Amino acid sequence: MASHPRITARRVPPALTAAATAVALAAGLLGAAAGTGNATARSVSGTDSGIDSVPTGIRTVSSGWTVPWGLSWLPDGSALLTERDSFKLFKLTQSGTRTQVGTVPNVVTTNGEGGLLGVAVSPNWRTDHYVYLMHSAASDNRIVRMTYDGSSLSGYKVLVTGIAKNKYHNGGRIKFGPDGYLYATTGDAQNGDRAQDKNSLNGKILRMTADGKPAPGNPFGTLVFSLGHRNPQGLTWDAQGRLWEAEFGNSKYDELNLIESGKNYGWPICEGTCSSSGMTNPKRQWTVSEASPSAVAYADGALYLAALRGERLWRIPVSGTSAGTPVAHYTSQYGRLRTVEKVPGKNALWLSTTNADNNGGEPDGADKVFQVDLG
Repeated sequence: MASHPRITARRVPPALTAAATAVALAAGLLGAAAGTGNATARSVSGTDSGIDSVPTGIRTVSSGWTVPWGLSWLPDGSALLTERDSFKLFKLTQSGTRTQVGTVPNVVTTNGEGGLLGVAVSPNWRTDHYVYLMHSAASDNRIVRMTYDGSSLSGYKVLVTGIAKNKYHNGGRIKFGPDGYLYATTGDAQNGDRAQDKNSLNGKILRMTADGKPAPGNPFGTLVFSLGHRNPQGLTWDAQGRLWEAEFGNSKYDELNLIESGKNYGWPICEGTCSSSGMTNPKRQWTVSEASPSAVAYADGALYLAALRGERLWRIPVSGTSAGTPVAHYTSQYGRLRTVEKVPGKNALWLSTTNADNNGGEPDGADKVFQVDLG
């Protein structure tokens, strides 16, 4: 998306520890955390089956959603999901029972891509009951912390403010990494110069403590972990703890990037692979009609990238720092695919749609959460 949304015709869908060293950070290698209650930490702890599994089946877990956006697992295997435009937070069990747990205050829509975006359950949720959210507010995008005690949502503490917002390019994905720190993706808010400005929080991947302070070892002593991003909405870690990111391009190429501390990923100087000095090239790129990716997840030797405009689930095998040949699944079958996450304890994914957003054109309640089995 440039300064406007991508519009596509809708199809009808069928039935390291907290004391990580600077050297490890620079290599992008972040060892597994000891905490529980966070799927990311569990998914990078060496649980690969040792085979190259692929999607073998898909079923509906829950329907009746309106632009579900963020998803994060609770220790019991259920998930918390946000709805972008209703500002509501829901709990969804693996059997499909959905319960609204609260509405997040101070959220506003941008009538585009802003609103209530990412959610991240604290790795120490069993003791602190914290839930982290990223949302658009009256003056900015921000990261906040609330308390979810298992039945209701309360409290509201602003951790990071002053992330510029706009109608589009708000980023919004937040996740705890295997090092125990919170990572966030921020868009350039439709001003590409911000992505190259180390003093700006926009067009970046941020890395922070649970209180919203710069994490130890960050390359510039600020919240900024990497720069040169346009509108990143996907973060995940592989089994070796390497950080991967999915990013919307402008009109040429969308990107899959291997993120390393302090690296510059090019925007707006580069879109896709380029030869400009000091820029880090993507590991894979797609034309914008094939992808327009939001979330990315790692499962059993591969990355899974959810495509909005591309209306497909891309599987990309990974070996070390290399990304293999992408293969598309479910092309044009379920519409705009927003979020994908590995299911804890299962060789499966949860995959959600946002067909009821401005680009999808479907009515409220048209979105679904699917389970994709791998084998």
